[in-house]
Amino acid sequence: MLDSLASAAAGMDPSKVNQIPSVELLRRLIAFPTVSRDSNLDLIHFIRDLLGPYDAEVRLTHDDDKRKANLFATLGPRGKPGIVLSGHTDVVPTEGQAWDTDPFNMVEKDGRLYGRGACDMKGFIACVLALIPEFLERGLKTPLHLAFSYDEEVGCIGVGRLIADIVHSGVRPNACIVGEPTGMRPIIAHKGKKSFRCTVRGLAGHSAYAPHGVNAVEYAAEAVAFLKNLARRHRDRGPFDRGFDIAHTTVHTGVIRGGTALNVIPHECAFDFEFRHLPGDDPEALLREFTDYVRKKLEPEMRPLHPSAGFTIEPLSDIPMLDTGPESEVVALAQDLTGERDFGKVSFATEGSQFQRAGIPTVVCGPGSIAQAHKPNEYVTLDQIARCEAFLRRLMEWMCKA
Repeated sequence: MLDSLASAAAGMDPSKVNQIPSVELLRRLIAFPTVSRDSNLDLIHFIRDLLGPYDAEVRLTHDDDKRKANLFATLGPRGKPGIVLSGHTDVVPTEGQAWDTDPFNMVEKDGRLYGRGACDMKGFIACVLALIPEFLERGLKTPLHLAFSYDEEVGCIGVGRLIADIVHSGVRPNACIVGEPTGMRPIIAHKGKKSFRCTVRGLAGHSAYAPHGVNAVEYAAEAVAFLKNLARRHRDRGPFDRGFDIAHTTVHTGVIRGGTALNVIPHECAFDFEFRHLPGDDPEALLREFTDYVRKKLEPEMRPLHPSAGFTIEPLSDIPMLDTGPESEVVALAQDLTGERDFGKVSFATEGSQFQRAGIPTVVCGPGSIAQAHKPNEYVTLDQIARCEAFLRRLMEWMCKA
């Protein structure tokens, strides 16, 4: 299989690309439009049914509305710790993006597989599922656990229930490999992330009498500008950790909504912002600094005109840092499986930190580049799929003789 993929990646036999099991599985996974706002149950049930013939122990954990589910499956012997291969099933939206092809219909061109989720992160899931028969044929001596979650893209929400189910069931895995796109390079650390929604309440009126109202959009803009200055300060003064691809804590405002018409003083505006923080940098201190600014500087200007005017700040997500020691056995395992002596740290968050928090040593390693994620014309290369399959086959050798 590796030879077939390598040949296809080199453009030698593109007509046979869709006959490769991992590629065909990726095509089928991409066809499920599992944007986080929508259900992922069709995909989860597809994977559950795919595992049916393999004597897999499969458990689903649902969200409150029963519209989404995590899947946790165990193959091979029971009653031993085992290895977790983890991935999320949801993808980000495609609206407003200029795709050259249908994002939910995988297209192969010039050694690239295009589609939403191709690298983030259905490519990894497809490789894992395609090699399940081979894992079992080789004779697993230690359990292989599969952990596929919902709602990772909106704050790593679903995986908490999956991990709670693992803990409740008494399963104690030795290690977890999260297959986020890293170019098949082992990643031992990522930043933590805290995100918030800030709602600004003003006083509406006719724009001709703007001084008599409280313009929520303008006060929101001042608050966003304050956050931008926090971002500049960290960019210029640190603290820094040069092991990360972005060496400092970042502050980012990603969404803002407000106003109804140009001739109406806007009475409300809301914006979402985040801190992606280094180990040792305190996001709560940043939040206090921001809160002090709006409470002591902005609200005193707003309330003489309208006593109810002001700011409400509410948390949206809290993703802990991943910080696996380089001396950890799971790091050595990932290095052996990839053939890489090096390892890295990244700025994007993953579910790996929640597995680590639950006492499961974790690294991040998967096919594709984060530079392709969340963009139009997202793709993973056939070469990366080949490298992921080689990685999993080395894991297979280790698990079948352990």
